[in-house]
Amino acid sequence: MRIILIKDVKNLGTQGDVVEVKNGYARNYLIPRGFAIEASKENLRKVEEIKKATVARKERLLKEAEALRKQLNRISVAVEARAGEEEKLFGSVTADDIVNSLKNQHDIELDKHQIKIEEPIKKLGIYKIPVHLIGEINAELKVWVVQKQEDA
Repeated sequence: MRIILIKDVKNLGTQGDVVEVKNGYARNYLIPRGFAIEASKENLRKVEEIKKATVARKERLLKEAEALRKQLNRISVAVEARAGEEEKLFGSVTADDIVNSLKNQHDIELDKHQIKIEEPIKKLGIYKIPVHLIGEINAELKVWVVQKQEDA
């Protein structure tokens, strides 16, 4: 029996694959559990439409990520932090701080998990922070950690 997998099945195939399996395996296991549907002409057409839409969406996301990468590589962001002697911070600069500053200064929204800080930033200065956008597309954001101006 020919079926279309709608979920990845170990040792059989990935989502969208059309495979040939025994009737009992398809009718008693794969179809009832939602792993597959029967490979009728209509279902095959639907799967092709879904594949085309998925490819188009992936291409669009890659183009957007590439544009964002170029933009992030060009800009820098300033993060204010309170510091004491020898320019040591009282706390540390986190991915949340960088994301909030990026949103406020450049109106760019990122998820804090995309910011890859190897070790906490605990001193004033300039840092190059890697940003993972999507797939293999990464950017490098210049972050200026500056002394917070106290209100008088």
